[in-house]
This record gives sequence, C-alpha cells and structure tokens, in this order.
Amino acid sequence: MPVSAETNMNSASEDSNKLSTSSESSNGKKQPFIADGVTGFIESLIRKNIVTRENVNGAVAFKKSNDGNEKRFLFQILIDEFGANREAVYAEFARYYSFKTIDLDPSGIERERIQFINRILAGLPQKIHETALLNKVLPFQVADGDSSKLQVVTPDPSNSEITTIARAFQYPKHEICYISWNNYDSLFRELIADSQSRPSKASSIEYLDEDQDVQIDELDEEIRKGHLNEMVDNFLADAVRLNASDIHIVPKGARKTEIHFRIDGRLSLWQAIDDLRADAVAAVIKDIAKGTDRFERNMAQDGFVQITIDNKIIRFRVSIIPLIGKELKVKLESIVLRVLRDPESSITIDNIGLQNEALELFKKAISKPYGIVILTGPTGCGKSTTLLAAVRAVMNPAYNIITVEDPVEYFIDGARQVKLNPKLSFEEALRAILRHDPDIVMVGEIRDRQTADLAIKLANTGHLTFSTLHTNDAPSVIARLYKMGIEPFLLAYSINIIVAQRLLRKLCGRCKIVDTEILPITLERLGITKEDSAGMKFYRPVGCLHCLKGYKGRTAIHEVLYFTKEIRQLIMESGSSINEEALRQLAIKQGMRTLRQSGIELLRQGVTTLEEVASTTIDD
Repeated sequence: MPVSAETNMNSASEDSNKLSTSSESSNGKKQPFIADGVTGFIESLIRKNIVTRENVNGAVAFKKSNDGNEKRFLFQILIDEFGANREAVYAEFARYYSFKTIDLDPSGIERERIQFINRILAGLPQKIHETALLNKVLPFQVADGDSSKLQVVTPDPSNSEITTIARAFQYPKHEICYISWNNYDSLFRELIADSQSRPSKASSIEYLDEDQDVQIDELDEEIRKGHLNEMVDNFLADAVRLNASDIHIVPKGARKTEIHFRIDGRLSLWQAIDDLRADAVAAVIKDIAKGTDRFERNMAQDGFVQITIDNKIIRFRVSIIPLIGKELKVKLESIVLRVLRDPESSITIDNIGLQNEALELFKKAISKPYGIVILTGPTGCGKSTTLLAAVRAVMNPAYNIITVEDPVEYFIDGARQVKLNPKLSFEEALRAILRHDPDIVMVGEIRDRQTADLAIKLANTGHLTFSTLHTNDAPSVIARLYKMGIEPFLLAYSINIIVAQRLLRKLCGRCKIVDTEILPITLERLGITKEDSAGMKFYRPVGCLHCLKGYKGRTAIHEVLYFTKEIRQLIMESGSSINEEALRQLAIKQGMRTLRQSGIELLRQGVTTLEEVASTTIDD
C-alpha cells in the first residue's frame, strides 16, 4: 500500500475519533471544539458553507450527551442528525485528506472495466466478498504506471474496514479512492446486470404451427448457452436481498424477457434478457418449481419453490398464466413469484402501525373468547402479517390453534396449519376443523357463501376466528357478507372487529427534505384545512444510496370498526340492504379514524408524502 494512502487512512481515522468537549477561547469562555486534525476538516466544511457553526456545536453537544456511546464521527452526526449534504461532506473529506476522487464517464462505464471488477470480486472468498459489498468497497482499476497497485473505490473513505478488505484483493499494493454515492450506485447496478446477463447467440428456432411441441434438446441447448440457470439463481437472490415482495417475469416477444421487482409496492424493471428465447426462461422456472409442468403452455399453473439464500430458507409461490403475443405461433407465459419469508420474531400487534386508540380496540377484540376478527384490503396490503401478529398475541399452550390457508404463507410455531390440496377443499377443511376441538381458528380468506357460513358457525359455537376479505374499507365488509347471504343478526353478533388496512411507502430518513412548494388546493383536496396544516411540515423524496427513489420500507395505516352496541343495533335494523354510509358515520362519531385520516397522521409525523396518502386512500 502506498505510504500516502496509509497515512491518509490513519490520519483520517485517528482525527475523527478524537473529541474534546470544551476549550478556552481568547475571551476566557468555554467553547466546544475537536482535536486539531478534525478541526481543520470541520472548519473547511464551515468555510465552504457545507455546514454551519451552530450545527457543529450542536453535533458536539449531541456526541457528548451520549456519554461515550456514540460511535459515529462528528461529520457523520452532522449528516444524519443535522441534515448536512452527504455528497458535499464526503467530497470535502476526500479532498481534505488527499484521497483521489474518481468520476465515472457520463457516457457510460466500459464493459471491460465492469468485467474486470466482477472477475476480481468472483475470486474472493465468499465471506470477504459479502463484507466488501456490505461496506461498499469495490476494486476499480490497475493504477497507471504501476501494474502491482489496485485502485479501490468507496463512497465512504472514513470506513476503518477498507484496508482489511483491500488487502484481500490479491494485489501487492492498493490505493483507496473516493467515488460519489450516486456514481457508486450506478457502478453497482452495472455490476449486477453484467453478472446476470451473459447471453450467447443461439440458432433461430422455426415454429411450424401453433401446437407443435418444442424440441427438448433445442430448449436445453438454449438454457445452457445463455447460462439461464445461473441467471435465475442470481435474480432470485437479488430480489430477496432487495426485500422485493414479488418477481415478475414478463415476455416481450419470442426472444426478449423482462424481469421486474416489486419493491415497497412499486414495480420497477430490474433486468432485460435479450436474444434468448422467452420459453427457455420460463422452462428454467418450471424446472425448479414443484407442481408445474415444463411443457404445458396452454393453461394456468401454480407451483412452489424453496431454496436457501444467504443461509436462510426462502419460499416462492409461483403463478403462471399463458399470454397472447403479436406472433401467434409463439407461445408466451407470464410468471409471477411471490417471495415468502419466514416471519420475523419482532412482528407484534404493538409495532404493525396501529395507532393508540385503534390498538386498544384491536387488543380488546382479540382477547374475547369467541367472535370473528376480519382484516380487509387489496392483495399485498399486509393482511397476513397483521393476522400473524394477532395470532401470536393470543398464542397459549392451553389453546388449540388451527389455520386453514391456501397457500400457507407463514409457518407459525404453536399452531396446527392445514394446507389445502385437490383432495381437501376449503369447505371440507373447515368442516373437519369443527370436529377437531379448536379454540382459535384462522381462515385464510372468506371466499364465498359456504366459507362465510362456516366462519360464522365457528364464531357462534365459541371459537375466536381470524379471517380476511377483499373490500375497499371496513363498513363495506358488512355489505359484502350480507350480499353473500349472511343474515343481519348473524353479522351483528358474530363479528368483534373489522380492520381495513393499506401500506404506504415511508420516506428515507437520510435524504428527505421539506417540501415548500405545496399548494393550498392540494391540501384541501386531501381534507386538510388551513387550521389543520398550521405548524405541519410536509416532506418530499430525494433519493440516495440507501433508498429507492427517496423511499425506504412501508408502514401500515388502518381503519378500525369496532362493534359497539350501537353498531350492532344499526346492523340489526337493516332491511333489504346494508346502509354503509350510516355505518361509517356512526363509527366515525364513535371515534373511528378513516384510512385517509390515518394517512394524514403519518404526514404530521413526517413519515410519508402527500402523494402516497392521496394515491392510497379515497375521500372520506
């Protein structure tokens, strides 16, 4: 390693770790300060208007208040806690400590360089490889004029792990260089794309007619030449590591397939596979999925995949449907894989997003010995997670807890879980459960009149029952069940609570900024009056290395309809139809917070944006 790089690292590391709480100023007053080396760096930030002196003093006080438990450097506290511009601070860090800065060519990164980086990374032991990516350290190029020196890039040259990682790259010397966070992100995405897409030209296949079978040897040759098995393994692993909920494999023609990930509720293109047959891509998925036929391309299929990724067992639910394309002689199929992770032990009813009053009502409803608890909302809104939290809350070795689902999304310790199959339908399973001495039953979904009748029967025979339904809000559940044929008196006295749920994307806490350009009419359309908005701060997404276009993660909002005596009486008085609006108004009068009101509360807390609330909820 060059002496200059070693000196830089030692100097930066030692200076950044030194922090005094006060010093004597010329007028005799105590002033916060930091050790000489860091003082120069922080002063340079102040001189260049990257931070203010007030913020520096505040950061020093913040670090002191943590009694030595604060491990972050002072400039990192300025970024994380006082809103300093991350790019500007790290760029000045690199300049001040004489780290070379590498800028990417705006016209694109050379393929040879990408292949060089991937080749170096591939030669590392797995643990070092993972550590390098975790710490955002990448080999970049051999230094000009010195073939024994490797230039290593990172957006955080203050990281003490860099030297250890760089020494594992099998070069006698190395030089640590700074690359901006945005450039690192672009480089990393290019590396992922290159490692996944190594297509080879395959001979064109002539389809003689629509019903002709694909030749097995031709399909296997296409899979082998295109390294499709490795490519599929890679994007499955990427989806899990990026916390995607779904993977969409969409054919765009006979020889083009797009891979989309649904992350935080939004689909985004991850990879395009060109010049490889779309049916070959589909065949690889069918080969690894249980319950699917590789050569059946005219009917919908459902399957299941279970693999180990990063030492964790991950399950995927596979859905395949045939598509029609421009070329009628080519049979295309759309494939969606739902990522099913084992539930985290930290998921409880206290941290799923229920606000104070709603949380108390929910706890009250699930603590009753019988009755139905219904979660409602669209597909993918987190109903299963909320049900899991509810079941965990009532879990007791003295109870016989049985679940009936299709498919089983979460494995719940302490519950007996029934998986449906061609010989065991939903109705048959529920009838069997009635004879299986249950205390608590979770029914995956109330699908029709038969399922609803059985769920009602379970509730009326002294069982606490959890289930889901697809409606837009909580009062709509009553109308839906009534239209299925359930009598009003059964609805009134068998249901404990109905919870409507949605998921909103959360703003990235690192890069969000205050939005000063919101028009009053925008607030009015959301039902936020001028008085309500007084003192509120609204934020907008920016985007950084740690998030996806300014958002990171999701949180739930809820509309909780608890069945009081008045609600039950109103349902009992229903005639030929359920008056949803009357139910809604009575519930609001009794304290129910609508989905939109719950979303506005998150706006007050700076958790999400106006756009998220407007797109996810409807007018009250």
